[in-house]
Amino acid sequence: MTLSKTPLIGLKADQFRHPLDQEATQALKQLPGLDLLVRNLLGSLAEQVLYLNNIASSVLVGENQLPHLYHLLQEASQVLDVEPPQLYVQQNPVPNAYTFAMRGKQPFIVLHTSLIEMLTPEEIQAVIAHELGHLKCEHGVYLTLANLLVLASGLLPTWGTVVAQSLQERMLAWLRCAEFSCDRAALLATQNPRVVMSVLMKLAGGSPSLAPQLNLDAFIAQAKAYDAISESEFGQLLKAAQTAQLTHPVPVLRAREIDHWASSQNYQGLLEKPTLGYNGEAKSKVTGKWRNW
Repeated sequence: MTLSKTPLIGLKADQFRHPLDQEATQALKQLPGLDLLVRNLLGSLAEQVLYLNNIASSVLVGENQLPHLYHLLQEASQVLDVEPPQLYVQQNPVPNAYTFAMRGKQPFIVLHTSLIEMLTPEEIQAVIAHELGHLKCEHGVYLTLANLLVLASGLLPTWGTVVAQSLQERMLAWLRCAEFSCDRAALLATQNPRVVMSVLMKLAGGSPSLAPQLNLDAFIAQAKAYDAISESEFGQLLKAAQTAQLTHPVPVLRAREIDHWASSQNYQGLLEKPTLGYNGEAKSKVTGKWRNW
C-alpha cells in the first residue's frame, strides 16, 4: 500500500488531545473505583456480547472483503501510528459509527451502511480515523460506561435513577469533550480539514441524494450565527440546555473547532515532524470549565 499522507510516527495522544478532553478525563479518574468497576465487572460480558453480535450480523472487512474500506483503515492506522482494529460493516438505516475497546484484547470499529452510502472514500476514512482516535486516546472504558448508563437509566428504581442520571450527566459531558479529540485524529489522518468538516455537515443534514448538493462554506458560516448566541447569558443557558443530553457536540461547533485547529501551530507542528517527541500544546482559553457547546 502506498501511503499518501504524512505518517506521524511516534504520535502520542496528548499531542493532539483537546484540552476539554484532558480536563474531563482527569475529573472522571478521580471517581473512586469507576475504572475498576467497568473493566472487571462489565468488560468481559460486554466484549462477548458485542463481539458475538458483530460476528453474527455484520460483515468483517479484510483484504478479501470490501478491500477498499480495509485499505482506508490500514492507511489511517499507519498515519496515526496505532494498531489497526477489526472493522465491521453493519446494515442500519441510521448513519453512525462506533468503537469498542474495553480491555484492549480485540478492539473493533463498526460502520453503518447508511453512513458509508452518504460519504466519499476520503470522508469514510475521516470517520474511521475519528474512531481510531478513541483507541489512541484510550477512551474505551468510559465510552462503554456512557453507553450503558444511557441504556439502563430507564430500568432502575427511583433512587437508582437519580444516581445514574447524575453520573450519566458527567459521562455525557466527558463524551462530548472526548469527541473533539477524535475529530482532531480524523484531521491528522486525512490531513484535509475540509474533508472532516464535510463529514460533519453531512451528518447534520445529509442523505445519499442531498450530500452532493451541500455547500461546505455555507455550513461553516453557520458557526458564526451559533457563536453570536453566546453573547448573552440567556443564549448560553439555551445552549447548555440543548446539549445536556447529547453524546456529541453540535456539528457546527465541531466544524468550527476543526477549522481553528487546522490553522494552529500545534497541528502544523505535528505534520512537520516525521518522528514525534513531546510537543505540549499551549493552554487553551476554554480550560477551567466544561464548556463544549
